[in-house]
Amino acid sequence: MDRLDAMRLFTRVVERRSFTQAANDIGLPRSSATQVIHQLERRLGVRLLQRTTRVVRPTLDGEAYYRRCLAILQDVEDAEGAFAGTKPKGMLRIEVQGTLARHFLMPNLPKFFTEYPEVEISMSESDRWVDLVHEGVDCALRWGELADSGLVARRLAVLKRITCAAPSYLKRFGRPKSFADLARHQVVGLRRFTSGELEPLRFVVDGKLQDLSLPAPFSVTGPESYIAATRLGLGIAQMPRFHIADDLARGSLVALLPDSPPPSAPVSLMYAQNRQLTPRVRAFSDWLAQEFRKAGS
Repeated sequence: MDRLDAMRLFTRVVERRSFTQAANDIGLPRSSATQVIHQLERRLGVRLLQRTTRVVRPTLDGEAYYRRCLAILQDVEDAEGAFAGTKPKGMLRIEVQGTLARHFLMPNLPKFFTEYPEVEISMSESDRWVDLVHEGVDCALRWGELADSGLVARRLAVLKRITCAAPSYLKRFGRPKSFADLARHQVVGLRRFTSGELEPLRFVVDGKLQDLSLPAPFSVTGPESYIAATRLGLGIAQMPRFHIADDLARGSLVALLPDSPPPSAPVSLMYAQNRQLTPRVRAFSDWLAQEFRKAGS
């Protein structure tokens, strides 16, 4: 293994905190990965990693070498990508919220692979906070306001959101004609995954943001269950327009209160701030921004 490949392996071991996981990522036997790191340490004359039975951590020298390796590998990728006609290639590991994955990203992926045939994507779905570096993830696609996580976030689009209900619900409770009418209604509750608290409905009324908490006989934490319960007529809900465009077209959901819409929500691509964008992540980010613009989000 040449020096650049050894650097790539070393950075992966540091990020994954594991020889086994790093070796799997790169496609090496664990024994080969261990031998490469031993040879690297002997050549440098320093110990780069502290090994225990449970985890692998960089030494102080290892941390310094890791930062230099990142810069060198980025320079190499940039230099290779500077030639005309060169396309990004290799594995891109992404984390996506399930709603965005199923309703936006996956339907558009054939176009991405047509444009970037040498990029491979390994996608995981989750609404949880992800430690991108230590879990070996290159970037995460999220919608909604973001907590301060120490990650870099590129805003790709702003999603329009809709207040809606099923025809069966409106038949029972009536259709609200104004914000004040909502006092007589109920919602499908959406609970925050971390705290369990119910999210209030949010409206822009006469240019001002107003939150409204209503009775929620049924509540969920997942977006797919949220929309399913709304279709069943269990209450009023708010969700991104792209998520329910087909329901609105079929009439299985009805848009409400267009003069008092929910505030729009941003879609962001997040990546670790201590790492420069690789050509793969940069291409994926630019492609996503273009697709969201086409969708008129």
